[in-house]
Amino acid sequence: MRETIKLMKVLSDESRLRVLNLIQERECCVCEVMLVMGISQSKASRICSALYDTGLLNLQREGRWARYSINRESAKGYVGDILTGIKKSLADNPAAQADLARLREVEKMVTNCASDECMEKIPESMLRLKSKRQTA
Repeated sequence: MRETIKLMKVLSDESRLRVLNLIQERECCVCEVMLVMGISQSKASRICSALYDTGLLNLQREGRWARYSINRESAKGYVGDILTGIKKSLADNPAAQADLARLREVEKMVTNCASDECMEKIPESMLRLKSKRQTA
C-alpha cells in the first residue's frame, strides 16, 4: 500500500502530470522538459526525479545528460491503468495539449540532446518564452 500512496502523492501535482504526459508521448531529455514547460533545469530534474522514484520512469544517463522514458515493466497492472487514465484525462486539457505541440517543435530543432547542440539550436524566441514563464 505504501507504494500506491507514494505514487498518488507524486501524481497529485499538475506539473508532474504534465511532464508525465510528455514522457508518455516519447522519451524526453531534461532539457526538452525544461524548454517545453518553461521551467528551470533544476525544477525539470526534480519533477523527473520524483516520477522516477515512484518507478514510473526509466532513466538513461549520457554524461551530464539524463533521458527519461516510461518504465514499461511498472506500467503493467493497475499502474498501466493509471497511466492510461492520465493520458485520457489530459487529451482535452489545453495546457497539456500545448505542451505536446511545443514538444514537437523542440523535437524538430534538437536531434541530439546528449550534446551541447541542444541549447545552441533553440531559437531565441523559445528561450524568451521560457524566461517569461519563469517570472510569471
